[in-house]
Amino acid sequence: MADIGKINRLKVLRRAEQGFYLEGEGNNDILLPNAYIPENCEIDDEIDVFIYRDSEDRIIATTQTPFAKVGEFACLKVVAVTRIGAFMDWGLMKDLMVPHREQKYKMTNGQSYVVYVYLDEDSDRIAASSKIEKYLDKQPIQYAEGQEVEVLIYEQTDLGFKAIINDNHSGIIYENEVFQALDIGDTCKAYIKKIRSDGKLDLSLQKPGVNQSDEVSEIILQRLKEYDGFLEVNDKSQAELIYAQFGISKKVFKKAIGHLYKRRLITFVNDGIKMVNEH
Repeated sequence: MADIGKINRLKVLRRAEQGFYLEGEGNNDILLPNAYIPENCEIDDEIDVFIYRDSEDRIIATTQTPFAKVGEFACLKVVAVTRIGAFMDWGLMKDLMVPHREQKYKMTNGQSYVVYVYLDEDSDRIAASSKIEKYLDKQPIQYAEGQEVEVLIYEQTDLGFKAIINDNHSGIIYENEVFQALDIGDTCKAYIKKIRSDGKLDLSLQKPGVNQSDEVSEIILQRLKEYDGFLEVNDKSQAELIYAQFGISKKVFKKAIGHLYKRRLITFVNDGIKMVNEH
């Protein structure tokens, strides 16, 4: 039986004018259109194909791989908004629909959103949802503090950035601990900072044991070198300017340049910071 929304290895049964027919369930063989037939493919070969429904609601195969399969999260771009929902580019000829009821916020054409790809049980069609929490694992979390994980940033709040951990759980990176530019849809390594009593997870972008101030200080020094030893930003600068320059909070920035100043690596001049000549 072929799984819709997944990669399946299927046997080539016969050739037809419109393409190859692959072995499905019972008499329901699956068409692989001519455009997607691999070079040198022959009858009785077994090939890996993605199974979905085309615009006429027929089960069909393709050798193209979508940006996300059923059961996966991905950041996708909206290419059209209609009365029935938003449509996203997911790497296949037929766009992926997000029904209005599955949109956490009203989607806008041209914008990108993190979504979960699912198989609708009623229609047997593949769809997507931006209601991320609805599809995250609610089972007890088996993580250890300090453990390295892969995260996908899916939402920004007043507290910081919400992230999907290892495609299963949700965690948060607090705003005052972000020392690099982050955007919705970014993927990166992170570390379990704390497992709270309610089971919620706090994340850190830093490896345990690494001093954040030292790491940010090195970033600032590198930026100074790139700009001939002077940057027009200091501890009096607006928080928005600091974030635009370094992707960090003003609090983190002030601590880092204070550390550099105490080490006599920088000095404060002309509404900015300057690298000392000896460095």
